[in-house]
Amino acid sequence: MCLKYSKNYEDAQDTLQDSFITIFKKIKQYDHKGSFEGWMKRVTINTALQKYRQKSPLQLVKEEAIEEVEDVYYDESEVNVDFLLACIQELPDRYRLVFNLYVLDKFSHKEIAKMLEISEGTSKSNLSRARLLLKQKIEAHQKVQKEA
Repeated sequence: MCLKYSKNYEDAQDTLQDSFITIFKKIKQYDHKGSFEGWMKRVTINTALQKYRQKSPLQLVKEEAIEEVEDVYYDESEVNVDFLLACIQELPDRYRLVFNLYVLDKFSHKEIAKMLEISEGTSKSNLSRARLLLKQKIEAHQKVQKEA
């Protein structure tokens, strides 16, 4: 999970370590409502977001109308998970965070807006742009694979 929210392996290791420290410090706050795994996941996501906020504040993006990009579907024999993870890690920070929170961790745009301190419209716009960039990277990769 830390790799999803980090630009590289080293940042993911730092986030994981910080998350475990936070989990151990706040273990008494776990109220046994819901799964322990879910609580740890939430702490880890919050730790990753907090690290991001401290490192560089989110830049405001104009909320211009942009064409909605549908989910990207691919043939697993042509695109492997490591390649997809690398593509996600290459996304600009604001796009990567929104994409991960919405698509992979199933948060709503309202929840994402609150977590990242942005508007819902910005969240939707960032998701569309992330999907467009991923689609372009996957299509370029598939084109290279077919030519090889």
